[in-house]
Amino acid sequence: PPETRAAARARPRSGPAPVTDVAKLCVCDLLVAQCDVNCCCDPDCSAADVSLFTTCSVPIVTGDSRLCSQKAAIYSLDVEANPPERIFKLIDQVNPSVFCIHATNYKQALSFSSPEMPTSENFDQLLKQFGSASFSAEPDSWNMNTDAQNPSDVNETYSYEYGVPIQTVDAFLRLPSPVVSSWCSDANPAGFLVNQATKCIRSVSMEKCGNIQAVSMLFYINSSILAVNITVQSIVVQSLNGMRNLLNGSDVLRLPMILDELCINIVLGVSYHITYTDTGEIIEAAASFVLGAINKEALSIEQSFEISFTQVNTKPVPLSGNPGYVVGLPVRAGFRPQGYPFPVEILFAALVLNTNKYSQLTILQSTSNQDCLAAQGARTPILFGYNMISGCKLRITAAMKCQPLTQTLLDLLKGQSFPEYVASFGNSQAQDVLDWVPITHLHTSEQRIYNTFQSSCQIPVSLEIEVKWTKYGSLVNPQARIVNVTATITTTTLKQLPSGRERTIPITSSVVFTDISSPAEPGYKAWPTINAKLPFDFFFPFV
Repeated sequence: PPETRAAARARPRSGPAPVTDVAKLCVCDLLVAQCDVNCCCDPDCSAADVSLFTTCSVPIVTGDSRLCSQKAAIYSLDVEANPPERIFKLIDQVNPSVFCIHATNYKQALSFSSPEMPTSENFDQLLKQFGSASFSAEPDSWNMNTDAQNPSDVNETYSYEYGVPIQTVDAFLRLPSPVVSSWCSDANPAGFLVNQATKCIRSVSMEKCGNIQAVSMLFYINSSILAVNITVQSIVVQSLNGMRNLLNGSDVLRLPMILDELCINIVLGVSYHITYTDTGEIIEAAASFVLGAINKEALSIEQSFEISFTQVNTKPVPLSGNPGYVVGLPVRAGFRPQGYPFPVEILFAALVLNTNKYSQLTILQSTSNQDCLAAQGARTPILFGYNMISGCKLRITAAMKCQPLTQTLLDLLKGQSFPEYVASFGNSQAQDVLDWVPITHLHTSEQRIYNTFQSSCQIPVSLEIEVKWTKYGSLVNPQARIVNVTATITTTTLKQLPSGRERTIPITSSVVFTDISSPAEPGYKAWPTINAKLPFDFFFPFV
């Protein structure tokens, strides 16, 4: 009937609930779990922080400015109070424009949703829905329950970019670290693909150890990384004297408790391992713990934290620094596979049996019997900053042939696959072409002549590797960077020995690291200089 239709038209339709709470919206909140200066809407700012503010950088916060009426959050400072205080007001703001939005009645426009991709299964359905000249965008229902969670959002995937803090259900993944002093601060977020290792001091008390959250396993695994739960990979128990024991079962949650005047199951170390896809989606998170015990005399403990990342279906390659080399860690090396413009696959160089799978530069390893022919295949990694020398003795008889002996000594000194490139930084990746330094090969000849072969024979007797490095970056925290590597093979001449006679020749390998960033020492010739003028801002922002 006409009365019913008129009543239906007059009945007000309830629009969807607002999706933006301006009281919780803060556009100047840029730092995670830290107070932003003069950001009056930052929830991380305490009263003491606000007392130091000079103004509010964002005095008013609104939602969509095209709405006819909406809520607005007003922030200001009461400078007359001692100390100054923050003033917050929530008002109704009216848009004076005639062309304004009265109600946001299209709920699909309130948030961005990824469009459904056409497939062979849904193509006919999408064609029927959107194939005509016009189609209806009328929502199925005007009512929206913002408190109810969409079941499809439970397993929603999230893609991260490098350095973005890893989100958890309640906040972010914590990686405690020292801030101003050596004491631990839990406000340090773990960044995606940022390998970190920190150590800090935590204040403890045996009587209250059960109430200190930061020494409990639950504190580090209670929050899931959005749709991924953090699993316990391993638990190592450390005694008071430093002895460690790996527990067989890692699925048991061990909470701090007092036993025989000791507080056991105290977290001394946490190591996170994150597995991600090539699209930046985290699919697995595991944590390894080191638990210890304290007595009543202990007032503080040292905790260590670490996080590493591995892409799915790839094998992790150990680093030798981040970014610069660390003294004592192996020099990373590899060679360029044929058909590629860069060392796509880092290979373990210079081992006869190809057992060096961790991309390290190696030299001959000395053995107890000093027999070169018995030392074949024995290699030792070259450690950054360590000058090394090794060798063996070669017993030559008149029956030996020149060419096979020469090849044997080359394999002994260099290995079957001597690398072509060395990583300039400890964390250089294979795809970063400019981060790899080619190895320069030189050959010299000794003047000594051994009467061994009937005709002269040149055999290699030594391999000398010189690694030149420099301090790179800030003067406060310089990073070690390799800039040049030279491998010099020294040969000597052999002639025929009388039948039945033998001769012993020393074979040596050596590595020398040269810091070309340091000035010349007194008494030594200064480094050569280049007569060239650099731009005035060549080293900016470094001195």
